[in-house]
Amino acid sequence: MKTLEKEIIVSKNDLDELNHVNNVIYIHWVQEIAKNHWKSLVSSEIIKNYYWVLLEHQIKYLHPAFLGDKIILKTYVEKTEVVKSNRIVEIYNTDTNKLLVTSKTIWCLINAKTKKPNRITYEIREAFS
Repeated sequence: MKTLEKEIIVSKNDLDELNHVNNVIYIHWVQEIAKNHWKSLVSSEIIKNYYWVLLEHQIKYLHPAFLGDKIILKTYVEKTEVVKSNRIVEIYNTDTNKLLVTSKTIWCLINAKTKKPNRITYEIREAFS
């Protein structure tokens, strides 16, 4: 499985009224790293012809992150089936190596021309593995 990692330093804009990272921010980070992972693995031709839509999102908040914390997001595609893929995102505090958040998202591949679900092609499946 090909992974993508991204380091983030928590900023004031990421915080909620309890002064820890807002749950909506974690979801935003999950979506952004998924998009960046996709773009890093496939050709511009594939990106032009296909896109993903989110079908389901499961997230577990295990520990909070605070202003100035260095965190790392790690993502990979766990499996692909017919038109769907299961993506995992893990978010860690880099100083403590503590797992803060885990996310599992289910995405559906869409054909850009027809706007309908499309079987995951061999090239896309290979790009994820």
